Amino acid sequence: MTTFDKREEGFEKKFAHDEELRFKATARRNKLLGLWAAEKLGLSGTEADVYAKEVIMADFEGPGEEDVFSKIRKDFDAKNVEQSDHQIRRTMNDLMEQAILQIKASG
Repeated sequence: MTTFDKREEGFEKKFAHDEELRFKATARRNKLLGLWAAEKLGLSGTEADVYAKEVIMADFEGPGEEDVFSKIRKDFDAKNVEQSDHQIRRTMNDLMEQAILQIKASG
């Protein structure tokens, strides 16, 4: 195996690792976001957990995070929860940072 091959293999492993971490962080962020939104919607306990799972599943409807945002926005509108688009997106960003820290801390 040449140095170039070893280097290429190293980059591929790092890319795969980074993608796995990104996937885990996004799933964790979506759970945290679901629990945050559930609280705003007046849900608690099992209902909040079920709602958080719905938010996680919403992320598989399409590429990117618009599907998650749209679910939260639609549910907030249906229950007249006062949160602007900016507030939801800011919370999504804040919770992503928190999720990344949690993933890194768990090793």
